[in-house]
Amino acid sequence: MRTRFRDDDVGKRVVRPNGGEVGVVVAVEADGERARVETDDGLADAVASALGRDDEDVLELSMDDVETVTDDTVRLQRPLD
Repeated sequence: MRTRFRDDDVGKRVVRPNGGEVGVVVAVEADGERARVETDDGLADAVASALGRDDEDVLELSMDDVETVTDDTVRLQRPLD
């Protein structure tokens, strides 16, 4: 299991455990600890709330939020309510 985000994660889709679209990774911190995700319209409030974040336009994810990372997808480990 990966413990850090990488530069090649930029552009990957971020999805909920059920496959529902959340947004796209737009940046990764230099240390790989966090990734910034631009959310799709209409999902920002629910995603930010479910992940305990306040920013509604761009989310910051840690690897603790992530179940798996594939070639084109970052899958969150918990569902959004």
